[in-house]
This record gives sequence, structure tokens and C-alpha cells, in this order.
Amino acid sequence: MQKKLLAVAVAGALGAPAFALAQNATVNVYGRLYAEYSKVNQGNAGAVAPGAPLVDPDFLQNPGSELGFRGEEKLSGGMSAWFQCATTMDWRGQSSEGLCSRNSALGLKGGFGNFFMGNWDTPWKRVQTFVGGNETGVFGTAQLLYGQSTTTASGAAGGGNFMRRQRNSINYDTPVFSGFQAMFAYTTTNTETATLSAATNSKPRIWSLAAKYDNGPINVNFSYERHNDITGATAIRGDDRGWALGGSYTFSNGLKVGGLYTRQNFERGTVAAPTEGTVRAWHIGMDWMISGPHGVRASYTRAGDVDGFGFAGIGTGAPVYRPANSLGGGTGANLWQIRYVHKLSKRTEFTAGYSKLDNKANAAYQLYGLSSNRVGEDQSAFALGLDHRF
Repeated sequence: MQKKLLAVAVAGALGAPAFALAQNATVNVYGRLYAEYSKVNQGNAGAVAPGAPLVDPDFLQNPGSELGFRGEEKLSGGMSAWFQCATTMDWRGQSSEGLCSRNSALGLKGGFGNFFMGNWDTPWKRVQTFVGGNETGVFGTAQLLYGQSTTTASGAAGGGNFMRRQRNSINYDTPVFSGFQAMFAYTTTNTETATLSAATNSKPRIWSLAAKYDNGPINVNFSYERHNDITGATAIRGDDRGWALGGSYTFSNGLKVGGLYTRQNFERGTVAAPTEGTVRAWHIGMDWMISGPHGVRASYTRAGDVDGFGFAGIGTGAPVYRPANSLGGGTGANLWQIRYVHKLSKRTEFTAGYSKLDNKANAAYQLYGLSSNRVGEDQSAFALGLDHRF
């Protein structure tokens, strides 16, 4: 009720007739504020390209923080029209983004399922489970597993990234049948209106498909995604594709264990030097509220070497599959993390923990949020977190 009253007050402040809003629609305000403060050790100066040691910074991040408005109007025949506008809420004052920069859409839902259009997480992203870890931040696992996690345009953007909030997307979710649900999405070609019809490798489109079974203690999910012409007209082979399989189980004592495996294939190159690479990655983790408000989270994430043909090693002009990683041995990495969890309430928790990233000799992954990307460099961090949802 307080959220609805707040929404009416906000609408009134913006000039909307509050009485009509309260009578004809349901509008809620929601959000999340997450503070992650860490002391980072950026390790050695890099195995392949040694240099002067980098500073060991103390680092403040706000991954996942947002402010959102969502509303729904009941229509005839059991159907509803709905909207959502979510915006990054950077309470640090470091950066700002436009309105509706996060999951935002307009849709219709009913017995047929849910059809919506907008800037939204792909089905691939929505079914993933990171038991024991986060998606981003220094406890983030998305870079090792999927190359990146960010909002991407409908054109040739975000190559090598399988964790996408996708702009200009058309989405459909089936109804839930005894815990089972399927999801489908594709992008429009908003950015390609000036492209010649006869042009090749220059009509990028994202296709994403996922299914999950979520019933009681069991969660199982599968996703497939294809990025057509993601590298643009300069590459003769620019179709990326990948699949992921994951799941979790929650025991009667509250212990939740889970894991996932993913394989992604990247097509790159020119007429003179075509090349292709494959990355396999996996993750296992646990989340256990041991006694009262006290709990622990822990996980291990591994990205394998980039396997393929036509090119080996790191060098100028090398086709990029993951952050600064090309084909060849020693391009994988390992990430360990563990955290103490204290539940202050149903909506607020405090965490304290340690994260350790071990890059192989030719890899350049990083703890999420840093920007060093130096080949062969290891990193670690002690971090405190405070997470509040409303």
C-alpha cells in the first residue's frame, strides 16, 4: 500500500491526475540499493607483457542498483496491459544513465502468456543461476562464464557477450505449466535502415531461447542463443552461438547447491584469415543460511582456454572472443570466492568476503568493475556488501 501511495504522489508531482491514476491503474515503485566496498590487490604486472605494478585500489561499486516503476491495467477476457521502467540508481554520484536504461518494456499478458517489447534481459540471461556468486561486482561470475554482462544495442554490438540486456527486443514467455516455462526473444533491425539489401554479413540480429523447470526444491534450465552478423560487414564469418545448462537443488535444511555449464562458439576473421573459437566454462556454488541470520556463500568458476583454428596467441589485430583473449593455450582463468552473510531483515543483508581471480599466462580476465585487463595478471579482493530492496 505504501508503494502505491508513493507512486500516486510521484505521479502528482509530475503533473499526472493522481485520483485517476489511483482509480484506473495499479502502479508500484520498487528498487534495489547495493553497496560493495572492496580493497583490491591487482597482483603481478602480467606474465606476457610485464610492466610496473598497478595501484591496489579501494573500490566502491553499486552493481544491480536501480529504481523502477511498474504498472498494470486489467482488460477484458483476463488480459492485462503492463509497463515497466527501470533506471540505474547510482547513489555514488559517479555516473548517470537515461530513464528506462534497465529492464523496461510495454506488454500484454493473459492466459496466452506474456508478450512484450522493450529493453530487457534476454531469455538466456533470465534463466541463469549464480548460486554462491553474483552476476557482477568483485563477486561477479558473468565475465568468465559469458564474456560480459551489459546492455547492448540491436546492431553489431557486444560481440563475445552472451549475458545481454537487449535493446529493441521482441519477447514472448509461455504460461507456467506445473513449473515449466519457455521464453523466446529476437531483436529488430532498427540500426540497419541504411544497409543495402545485397550487402552480406551486415544485418545483425539476436535470437534467444530458454526453458526452465522451477518447482519446489528443484530448478533446471537450458538456454540457446545465436548472434547473426554480430561483427558487421568486415567479417566473412560473424555468427556467434552458444548454449548453457544449469540447475540447483535446495535441501530441507536450507542448503542450496547449484551449477551450470556453457559452451560458446565465435566466428571471426577476414577473407584472408578466417578463424573460429570455442570457449567452455562452468560454475558450482552453495548458499546456506546455517543458523538464524548467519549464512555463507561460496563458489568456484572456471573459463577454459579458447579452442579453435587459424590463429594462436595474443597479438595486434587478433580477433577477440573474450576480454583481450584470442586463440591458443593459457587463455583460461579460475575464480574462487567465499562470503559471510548476515540477514538484517527480509529485505536487507550484510556480506563480507574474499574473491580470488587466477588468470593463465595468456588470459586477461578481471574482477568485475576493474579496467586493467593486463595479460596474465592475477587479482584478489576483500569486500563488504550491503544490499537493500524495496
